[in-house]
Amino acid sequence: MKLPSIVETYFEAEKRGDADALARAFAADAVVKDEGAVHTGPDQIRAWWLAAKEKYHHVAEPLDVTEQGGKVTVRAKVSGQFPNSPAILQFVFGLRGDTIVDLEIH
Repeated sequence: MKLPSIVETYFEAEKRGDADALARAFAADAVVKDEGAVHTGPDQIRAWWLAAKEKYHHVAEPLDVTEQGGKVTVRAKVSGQFPNSPAILQFVFGLRGDTIVDLEIH
């Protein structure tokens, strides 16, 4: 499976638990939508990710990737401390150059 470089950076940072590297993968105006909330900019995205990590102690393992309509969709097996773990979630990335401009998780 060949992930775009910046998407690989996201999942590698997630795997290492590196909130700073994860936040640096996002553009200054990036938006993340997850669990009905919207987080804008690297600082809010970093805070969102740290709060989710503390709450769920999750890890995400990419399974496959598709690109369509300018979006990169990664199906990932997410395991952690939440009901019905593990779950298969979709991470839908919007990219601009070598940064993530939007991410929606469902």
